[in-house]
Amino acid sequence: MGDKIEHSHLDVRGLSLHIAHIGKGELGTVLFVHGFPEIWYSWRHQMIAVAEAGFKAIAPDLRGYGLSGQPTEPENTTWDDLVADLLAILDSLSVPKVFVVGKDFGAWPAYHLALYHPHRVLGVVTLGVPFIARNLDNDTLPEGFYILRWREPGRAEADFGRFDVRRVVRTIYILFSRAEIPVAERGQEIMDLADSSTPLPQWFTEEDVDAYAALYETSGFRFPLHMPYRSLLKVTGPADPKVEVPALLIMGEKDYVLRFPGMEDYVRSGTVKQFVPDLEIVYVPEGSHFVQEQFPEQVNQLLIDFLKSHL
Repeated sequence: MGDKIEHSHLDVRGLSLHIAHIGKGELGTVLFVHGFPEIWYSWRHQMIAVAEAGFKAIAPDLRGYGLSGQPTEPENTTWDDLVADLLAILDSLSVPKVFVVGKDFGAWPAYHLALYHPHRVLGVVTLGVPFIARNLDNDTLPEGFYILRWREPGRAEADFGRFDVRRVVRTIYILFSRAEIPVAERGQEIMDLADSSTPLPQWFTEEDVDAYAALYETSGFRFPLHMPYRSLLKVTGPADPKVEVPALLIMGEKDYVLRFPGMEDYVRSGTVKQFVPDLEIVYVPEGSHFVQEQFPEQVNQLLIDFLKSHL
């Protein structure tokens, strides 16, 4: 399947960014923005589906991830840099307008591209994370909450460093595919929440782990820990944001993100529509945080229906 997807490198804002792409784009272009612990490969099912539906699919490895270049000073990268990178990719490929699809922390740059450059965006789709107008306050969660642990300089590096990259990626995929938030007990680290005997989700193969691990062997975790975890409190945006383009949110009913304080009420009550008025929300009953890999056919159909209805 993946051999249909082509790969290029673009010189973007002083970095070489790796881009996966497929499709001729008769109907337009779809830009896919990954989260963590993901890379372009996370979109393999969606890229082929939208290409077969008449679109061009573009999925970069974000700066510091996968086969893309590492910033010389990773800790100085901001969320605005990610938006600027996406815009520069579109300019480099002479794409005037695009549908943007963001997963996990990729929802922020996807939505901010629409907020700051609405003339370039036809619509926004996010998976696993809705539009969030303010910084996340996770301080009501226990000390062992994975984001609090990984925000602490050196903590994750020591935790991850006990294992090879493949084991780290495998464990994170297992933890993030569960319905409960990963929280370590006192005296325990996040990597201790699963061991080598813990089975992978049925929809994720050892070959998939190999694909991710190979790219994290290249990039390491220094930048991915900075972006998103050590930058979450630095997300900025307009004081009264309004996303004016059509939007779709796909949430797995068993996505652990819905367990974040206030998150489920924010989405289900429709409060999120104060900021994204033209928003459709679809719940996938057994869906996890990796709903696009778990139920690719269902997500592909939702995605293609949205794209075609907003041409």
